[in-house]
Amino acid sequence: MVGYIYRMSVEELEKAIAKLPADQLARLRAWFEDFVADEWDRQMARDAENGKLDKLFEDTIKDYKSGHIKEL
Repeated sequence: MVGYIYRMSVEELEKAIAKLPADQLARLRAWFEDFVADEWDRQMARDAENGKLDKLFEDTIKDYKSGHIKEL
């Protein structure tokens, strides 16, 4: 149908995933791992842009300069 978007519930997704053959499940798993990693990267970028990581960066530089941590 044109213009209609069907939204599956989590329960429907779980049932559909449980029925996947092994090769399709592996493909889904790989896609989902990439999806989660990309979302994490986007969240970190948003947090950095919004200044949420500034204190962490400042503390890290302070610890490095004081000798509490060392460059790898």
